[in-house]
Amino acid sequence: MLRLTELKLPLDHSSEALPAAVLARLGIPEADLLDLRVFRRGYDARKKSAILLIYTLDLTVRNEAAVLARFTQDPHVGRSPDTTYRFVGHATPDETRRPLVIGAGPCGLLAGLVLAQMGFRPIILERGKVVRERTKDTWGLWRRSELNPESNVQFGEGGAGTFSDGKLYSQIKDPQHHGRKVLEEFVRAGAPEEILSVSKPHIGTFRLVTMVEHMRASIEALGGEYRFSSKVTDLLIETREGARQVCGVALEDGKVIEADHVVLAIGHSARDTVTMLAKRGVYLEAKPFSVGMRIEHPQGMIDRCRFGDFAGNKTLGAADYKLVHHAKNGRTVYSFCMCPGGTVVAAASEPGRVVTNGMSQYSRAERNANAALVVGIEPRDYPGGADAGSLAGIELQRRLEEAAFRAGGGDYRAPAQLVGDFLEGRPSYALGEVIPSYKPGVTLTDLGALLPGYAVEAIREAIPAFDRQLRGYARPDAVMTGLETRTSSPVRVKRGADGHSLNTRGLFPAGEGAGYAGGILSAGVDGIKTAEAVARSLLGMEHTTARAA
Repeated sequence: MLRLTELKLPLDHSSEALPAAVLARLGIPEADLLDLRVFRRGYDARKKSAILLIYTLDLTVRNEAAVLARFTQDPHVGRSPDTTYRFVGHATPDETRRPLVIGAGPCGLLAGLVLAQMGFRPIILERGKVVRERTKDTWGLWRRSELNPESNVQFGEGGAGTFSDGKLYSQIKDPQHHGRKVLEEFVRAGAPEEILSVSKPHIGTFRLVTMVEHMRASIEALGGEYRFSSKVTDLLIETREGARQVCGVALEDGKVIEADHVVLAIGHSARDTVTMLAKRGVYLEAKPFSVGMRIEHPQGMIDRCRFGDFAGNKTLGAADYKLVHHAKNGRTVYSFCMCPGGTVVAAASEPGRVVTNGMSQYSRAERNANAALVVGIEPRDYPGGADAGSLAGIELQRRLEEAAFRAGGGDYRAPAQLVGDFLEGRPSYALGEVIPSYKPGVTLTDLGALLPGYAVEAIREAIPAFDRQLRGYARPDAVMTGLETRTSSPVRVKRGADGHSLNTRGLFPAGEGAGYAGGILSAGVDGIKTAEAVARSLLGMEHTTARAA
């Protein structure tokens, strides 16, 4: 099979135009094109008057060798890569202690699924509830300002990605095609098949809920086991042959589960679990993250800025954007987790703190576009500076979230400000045409008083710069809602090349909470890689793999 890349056609091309373009590109007769499949379809909207669709195609042709011989110097014609996923091994009959997976977000879900597919019958421990019960608790915060600290946007089956835009693309390098495995498993669980071919696939919250349930059923059918409302409060460690070795976990209800292999897929908000790891001497280090706020504009305005007269085109869908500005004070401001046609949501997981996030349904049909507008910060910015310890970033997050809670009124309303007022350094008192979508509501105030000065300075410089790229970005009545603090974990639970914690054998840090992923796809990919590392350890393959490498 051949792979043909960078084939460009007009946005409104006919169905017959694609095979015709292939024939012309390869210089072959129609009878020689036996099959055509779209592997990826993106678009180029740099010229709004002439938007192009860009195809990557897998083709079956007669005389494949002859065609390849004619295009040996063409980087866009070659053999299709083999994207088939291959397991590293399968469980042996004498395996007794089952691996544990802590966390049922995208990372834990894929780790558990792949371990189950290899026959290892994992036990998945989730501190929150099943996804539909968790959804009810989440709506309790949004509608009634009632927070359940163990069942919310951050905690529960499906993880934080369940209440998001459901983006399924990433910038990670993936030579082993683990990302394809993630997408294929999602399709098996009920995701639209288009996620396998569009360049920026997304699912949306409602579909994610059903998918998570189907994947749970698959894991259970393969011998895996879920235990909900099972909060891990301690890690049991013993010394074996002079080294620290995991031997189990303790739960909040007093139960102990013995295990020699524990996947740590806790997500970026399990601060109590990270604190426990620090007390147990697991190697941690502070890492950078970003802080800021959500910014909302009319989705129609973003569509017109990006697509011109093609705004509203069904093939293009709701427009997104990605913006970066390097400020004069040395800080970088960028858009993050952009949600076309979505809403800003309450994402707190601890009482007395306000956190924002963005969410979209599959249709992306809400009136506003929103994105996080954030500033990168370093461990040197944390309370106490770079030498303050591995948990100092968590302390900074909490301080900011507490300030946002007070500024919002102390009832989980979020502080908000109009862009025009923010740029002028004055509080807001009245809304304009842009209506904030955040529930349970907003309190107009001065966001500039809640963020570090360097962040405010950088964002005030960035917004006019972004307006030069997207006309209207700095419109005075655009709404900013804060604060956005959970862009990523401020802690990394370091691991070695074999997947084990640097100083604790049998503990396999993974996903966003361990500092190794950012988003649904990359978390799922890391979950698969971690499952492979666990399997190699269980099968005694680690030394063989190391020698082969």
